[in-house]
Amino acid sequence: MRMRSLWLVILAAVLAACGTYQYRGTTHPGDPAPDFTLQSTQGGTFRLADQRGKVVLLFFGYTHCPDVCPTTLAAARQVLNGLGDRAAQVRFVFITVDPARDTLAELAAYTAHFHPDIIGLTGDESALQGVYDAYRIVVERETPASGTSEYAVTHTARIYLIDPAGRLRLSYPFGTPWQDVLEDVKHILSSS
Repeated sequence: MRMRSLWLVILAAVLAACGTYQYRGTTHPGDPAPDFTLQSTQGGTFRLADQRGKVVLLFFGYTHCPDVCPTTLAAARQVLNGLGDRAAQVRFVFITVDPARDTLAELAAYTAHFHPDIIGLTGDESALQGVYDAYRIVVERETPASGTSEYAVTHTARIYLIDPAGRLRLSYPFGTPWQDVLEDVKHILSSS
């Protein structure tokens, strides 16, 4: 009888584990996401705390980025399109790491190229540095070569997922399949 009870407990645990959703992104402890306020391509300011009730996907990049940023924003387009009507419950936010070149107009044109609902954000160096520090974003601007104004910016290339309660829940390194991000967003939306 004891052996049978033990097997039933083990079977129940295995079945419970099978029904548990396995996030595809890197999980975070669920601490409150650091709040910030920056200038938005959609007019006025964007304050993270005002987005409660929505999933927010944060990415840090710049409009002159040759590879990582356009690839990530193309994936963002796939995620937003894959959500259909539920995309209204999601904010994809592109925060510049190159405010000297990324004006609001430049950011608006760049983000709109990928999807009209992607929100570009900028601010003064101090405000942006505070956000970079809060999210542990590394930003290194190269010195332009002599006679040119072109330069590259090395930056952290992760998407951060903030849940509807304002908690930092997941992050995704560059190259994560967009389908993985989409499935995690769908799960969080359905469990909120």
